[in-house]
Amino acid sequence: MNPRIVVVNAGPRKGWNTDMLLTEAAKGAESEGARIERFDLFRLEKYTGCISCFGCKRERFKGHCVCRDGLTPVLDAIREADGLIIGSPNYLSGLTASFRALYERLIFQSLTYNLEQPVCNRNVIPVLLVMTSNAPDTMYQNMLAEYRQTFSRFVGPTEVLVSGNTLQLKDYSKTDWPWTMFDPAAKQERRETVFPEECRRAFAMGAELVTGRRDG
Repeated sequence: MNPRIVVVNAGPRKGWNTDMLLTEAAKGAESEGARIERFDLFRLEKYTGCISCFGCKRERFKGHCVCRDGLTPVLDAIREADGLIIGSPNYLSGLTASFRALYERLIFQSLTYNLEQPVCNRNVIPVLLVMTSNAPDTMYQNMLAEYRQTFSRFVGPTEVLVSGNTLQLKDYSKTDWPWTMFDPAAKQERRETVFPEECRRAFAMGAELVTGRRDG
């Protein structure tokens, strides 16, 4: 049976940077025979982050978040998936609140607080984490290293793709006040020259998510 890859977009803007990279990564996975199940967090029913009910620490619910809301189908899909591609834009030096909500629920359900078996996740799968940002590519490496470490421990081996200095608007001149922090011409040039290469890299990393699992 073809592997099932879950793709999660934790950004709000359709057709823009995060969405485009995730779409290319999904195409890469599909090129290797994967079936894609996609979720756009900003379009789900109401949900929250972890509510600290500790229901997932009971033996009967071990590894399962018991909070039932808009994230439940996402968590259920990841639990049965063969790989995860998840992406978020950078908001105020962090990832989106939607990303954090899923991240809290995804990770905490597998944390046991037991020294002999600290992680109870039984479905170890490869992860591709994508982040877009209007800051330089290297600005948030420490933060991303922590996410990579946590995903690798609680979900599965994780790779990271960063697209920095992204184009935010089609026309910066149409804002109500000048965005003098940015050079629109430089951003447009990067969008036309560097971003296509990042899309190709996303495609390749999506494909490798499938081939790496198959070869391993």
